[in-house]
Amino acid sequence: MTCKASDFGKVAVLMGGWSAEREVSLDSGAAVLAGLKQKGVEAHGVDVGRNICQQLMEADYDRAFIIMHGRGGEDGVIQGVLETLQIPYTGSGVLGSALGMDKVRCKRLWSGMGLPTPEYLMIKDEDSLDMAGALGFPLVVKPVHEGSSIGISKATDAESLRRGWVMARQFDHEVLAERWINGEEYTVGILGKQALPVIRLETPHEFYDYEAKYRDDSTSYHIPCGLSAEAEAGMQEIALRAFRAVGARGWGRVDFMVDADGQPWLMEINTVPGMTSHSLVPMAAGAAGLDFPALVWRILEDSLEAGA
Repeated sequence: MTCKASDFGKVAVLMGGWSAEREVSLDSGAAVLAGLKQKGVEAHGVDVGRNICQQLMEADYDRAFIIMHGRGGEDGVIQGVLETLQIPYTGSGVLGSALGMDKVRCKRLWSGMGLPTPEYLMIKDEDSLDMAGALGFPLVVKPVHEGSSIGISKATDAESLRRGWVMARQFDHEVLAERWINGEEYTVGILGKQALPVIRLETPHEFYDYEAKYRDDSTSYHIPCGLSAEAEAGMQEIALRAFRAVGARGWGRVDFMVDADGQPWLMEINTVPGMTSHSLVPMAAGAAGLDFPALVWRILEDSLEAGA
């Protein structure tokens, strides 16, 4: 598709919102806004509130670039608002967003398709802790509907499992316990129908947590990732299958752990990943020859086709 800036019309860059990832979203939104303006797009930043319908209708926007992370922005809620208002938007639709944000139901779908994802159990109440422990320690404990590694902890015994569950419940009434994979962390960015170059993450933290993602400059990002060409292509293919399986579209990111035997395990999907200075999709796009303004243009360009 070849288009010019005027084809996009007046664009709302939707950022902020009310999730635990609000501050990260504001950083991402500022970067996206600057990138679009650099390309000549008539883009306007919108700090999304509960009155978002009024915010959008009063300004008469032609389309929206969604860069809201977490609940309200990445779970189908804002997508449903935009569908109702008939405003084309970037990224996944209502179903793909909702499934991608729900770690348990996403894993159920992947498992049903035979895609590799670690064993898990939903911790519904205190009585479920023993069943979760039966998966075998160590475990990772995480809120089902949060991103950016918020509320995640590692459980090495029954007591730390209980503490992790209590902490995760502060962010979500649904909590997931998942078998811990010892190995290296990788991520695959998705842009349209293309899987971007794989990135291997290396951090002194126990895992790629919130601090490692956004605040700690000690995290290393390896592109090329160090895998063989065959192994990298295999991981990209799994990422595309996992992404399409939930109905995701446009752009996103799929995260993996690879164990000592070289087996890749699907961890989660991000349908509105970060776009900050530490973020992974811009890094992968850069390795594929796309600078940041070109990347946000490509993401916005997809909304022309999706909204047609």
